[in-house]
Amino acid sequence: MAITTPYTVNEYESLHQAPEVRIINGALVKISDIVVHEFRLGDVEDPDLYAGGPLYTWQQTDAGKWIMENAVIKPFWNRMVDPLTYGWRYIIVARLKESDQTYFKLKFK
Repeated sequence: MAITTPYTVNEYESLHQAPEVRIINGALVKISDIVVHEFRLGDVEDPDLYAGGPLYTWQQTDAGKWIMENAVIKPFWNRMVDPLTYGWRYIIVARLKESDQTYFKLKFK
């Protein structure tokens, strides 16, 4: 499984980068982070252990495979407390070119 490492808030901030513009094949291309998937877990003793199943399941979908192939850097996930359900909220973040973000939103969202 390619998405295996949990990140703390400080590590998340170091992974999350501001949008940037690169020159690719003579054209300006905007690259930024986007949340590509999110799911919730209940109040469990080891949430990262229970998150492995939904992370792997998502990664095997067409959307997950497409993101893993087209992301500029390896996607990462972040765990947050969900105050509404007293459980956990997970998000998967990928860094994509603007054209790839548009394609992803139109095809998979």
